[in-house]
Amino acid sequence: MDKKTVLEKINTELQIQGKSKQTQKAYCFYNEMFLNFIKKDCSKITEDDVKKFLAYLLSEKKYDCSSAALAKASLKFFYDGLLKKKIMDDIKTPKKVRKLPDVLTKEEIKVLINNSKTLRNKLMIEIMYSSGLRVSECSKIRMADINIEDKTGLLKSGKGGKDRFFILSETLIKDLKEYMKEEPDLTYIFYGKNRDEPISVRAIQRVVSRVAKRSGIKKHVYCHLLRHAFATHLLEYGVDIRLIQELLAHTNLQTTQFYTKVSKTQLKKVKSPLDTF
Repeated sequence: MDKKTVLEKINTELQIQGKSKQTQKAYCFYNEMFLNFIKKDCSKITEDDVKKFLAYLLSEKKYDCSSAALAKASLKFFYDGLLKKKIMDDIKTPKKVRKLPDVLTKEEIKVLINNSKTLRNKLMIEIMYSSGLRVSECSKIRMADINIEDKTGLLKSGKGGKDRFFILSETLIKDLKEYMKEEPDLTYIFYGKNRDEPISVRAIQRVVSRVAKRSGIKKHVYCHLLRHAFATHLLEYGVDIRLIQELLAHTNLQTTQFYTKVSKTQLKKVKSPLDTF
């Protein structure tokens, strides 16, 4: 089976399974990279070949652990999943050490909002913070998916291709109504060069970066940090972690429990045993 056929087979199967274009691109990229590296027909691939490739990514290409894990998953999908070779089960990759991110305080969020300059930029920050949306989700929100009366929005085809509801804050709704007066008959809340096309993720990232710089915040501010702040602040308000899990659309509760490590406020509530004497 030649390389072109391999990649076509992978892409077709991923499409049938409803995987995102990003997943299709990543899996094809790593499988093509592997075949270029190992220079063997896919029918003759062994466990040692895969190990050599992963070692090459980590040591020579200086890829991080998460990239190596994605490469392994990409190869496993084809060689174990489609070709049924079962050569990946005993291959281990180092686990990524998840570092605690900086958490934006409520005061810093206010500073960002107040330095947004335009109502559109202000809404971008407000939506990602007040609703906990990913930047990729924020970029694709349609006006038709917003229910102001219900104070909810419907996110269609979010991460994993799933639909889910998200909350709308009173403050956000007020600003959104004002924005709708300025920008009537929109398809997407945030549009790109064409009013009928969504804004790019990169464009929103640039907005957040510029606003953070203008605000003078010393922390490294990026879009996902607004989502972190949403979850952390809800936890500090005493919102049940399972409800936060639902709002963030986490499949695994362990992912949401990460925010219990981030929250300093929760930590400060714990009384040291020394103070009980």
